[in-house]
Amino acid sequence: MRHDSWFIWGFAATVVLTTIMAGSQSLGLTRMNIPFLLGTMFTANRDRAKVIGIGIHLLIGWLFAFLYAAAFHAWGAAGWWRGGLIGFVHAAFLLVVGLPALPGIHPRMASEQSGPRAKRQLEPPGPLALHYGVQTPLSVVVAHVAYGAILGGFYLLH
Repeated sequence: MRHDSWFIWGFAATVVLTTIMAGSQSLGLTRMNIPFLLGTMFTANRDRAKVIGIGIHLLIGWLFAFLYAAAFHAWGAAGWWRGGLIGFVHAAFLLVVGLPALPGIHPRMASEQSGPRAKRQLEPPGPLALHYGVQTPLSVVVAHVAYGAILGGFYLLH
């Protein structure tokens, strides 16, 4: 396999990550729907937001796959456990920094600091995305570790 294997495995890993997160939501483990959150940044139409968000999420997954591949090259090795480790760090950053910052860039999301408004807004994720359920951090970590393990396990440096 060539160095561009990150492209196909990035897609596969993103599909698995998205499926784990959607499954977690379906099972009531979390109320968070990342494609929906991403899509509502671009449209107020809730049905259209889901479709747009899936496309954006796939593109972001490919971008991150490229970054994971760069890390594997920097290490000079890949492997499922290395990918899983990067996935854990990725999830931790997302939970601690990324999701709590989302209200600052999301035009349809309330913030922790603003009070209620007449216009309907999405609930902010809060610290560790706990506003979406106490098991949300676990769902995010499992999904991102799986994402990284898939990339690391199937990506070949040579």
